[in-house]
Amino acid sequence: MSEKKKQTQFNIISNQSTTHGAYHTGTISLNNLSAILIDDEQVKIDLGLIHGKSAVERGIKFTSKQEEVIDGKSYWVVWIAVDRKEEGAYYAGATACFMKIDRDSRKGYKNLAEHVNRLDDALKRRVKLANLSETDKGRLKKFLQEYNEEMWQLANEKIKEQLG
Repeated sequence: MSEKKKQTQFNIISNQSTTHGAYHTGTISLNNLSAILIDDEQVKIDLGLIHGKSAVERGIKFTSKQEEVIDGKSYWVVWIAVDRKEEGAYYAGATACFMKIDRDSRKGYKNLAEHVNRLDDALKRRVKLANLSETDKGRLKKFLQEYNEEMWQLANEKIKEQLG
């Protein structure tokens, strides 16, 4: 008789409170988080990035050694946290991290710890966009403005400063 292996799973839980007060303490709510993918062709929202299942990541075996992905295409993952204040919704936190993918060899590079830490930083309303090129900063700024001008007007001042 074959016995199924028990697997530990990471569950992402909505921000519903727990009445018992013990379980799910320290959980992460991703309700106000978006992911933006920047490459040399476009800037677009791709929520699959949150779970590592975006179209560009599917079928790719990732390594933590960038030198193993020689001919890959460069991407930037930008985590955007949205919050609400009296005036309305606004861009509250924004961080960026690098990833490189070679579709032909089905290999990719990303520093998973950095991606998780930058996601966490965005959720904590931090802004870390210094690693983006000036061109990509301009493209991201334009995208955020065009996506929702009101949210851009109310955005965290650090986001506006870092995007120029």
